[in-house]
Amino acid sequence: MSEILKTEAIVLNKLDYSETSKIVTLFTENYGKISAIVKGAKRPKSKIGLIIDPLNYLQVVIYAKSSRDMQILSDASTISYFPHIKESYEKLKYAFAIIELLKYLTPEHEENKLLFKGVSRILSLIDESSEDDKILFLRFFLFFLKQLGYELQFDKCVVCNKSDFNKNGIIYSLQTGLLCRNCKQGFPEDLQIDAELFNMIHCLKFNKKINNISNNYLDKFIFFLEKYLKYHIHGFGGLKSLHNFV
Repeated sequence: MSEILKTEAIVLNKLDYSETSKIVTLFTENYGKISAIVKGAKRPKSKIGLIIDPLNYLQVVIYAKSSRDMQILSDASTISYFPHIKESYEKLKYAFAIIELLKYLTPEHEENKLLFKGVSRILSLIDESSEDDKILFLRFFLFFLKQLGYELQFDKCVVCNKSDFNKNGIIYSLQTGLLCRNCKQGFPEDLQIDAELFNMIHCLKFNKKINNISNNYLDKFIFFLEKYLKYHIHGFGGLKSLHNFV
């Protein structure tokens, strides 16, 4: 049995399929991640072929059958193509890193309206906001980890359960979690934390304003979050978008 699916979608990827068609991967509001054939997309006059670029935010119509893995994208129109992102090297780097997280780490056909709303919102902010792109990306990264079920806990020491510890000299161990300075002995130090870094992470987690933070701290935390995902998700090799934009 076939049905017509109408939904909003973010384009994650597109590939050549035949002499005239392409395959597009979409993260949709109502149906999760879907792959679909766009027939005739390579023809010069194809309206859909012109707008199925990665990052584009679309309204799509999909002709679906439960008996097949690959559906058919029958119509699409643009909601936003995020023009400022596509004019900026820095914005593109972090926007594509977000797309990469969705492409490789979200399951097929699993609806997550909250995640979709978060993705469309963060891309709009990167496109329009004056806030640092790296900070916006880190806010999304923490939100994404929570949606995946791997939320980073920074509330209390996992050994003594204290939350009112001195913020200097604490660590995060991938093996156990957050450890205060009195309990950290004998555990691997995957992230060394001082008061400034701790406060930055707290502000990122709870969407508080961050003022005058060192770029080194931001880079350090991005590196740690990649390492955190590699530890928890077998086969994840890091975010190529962050390292290939040189």
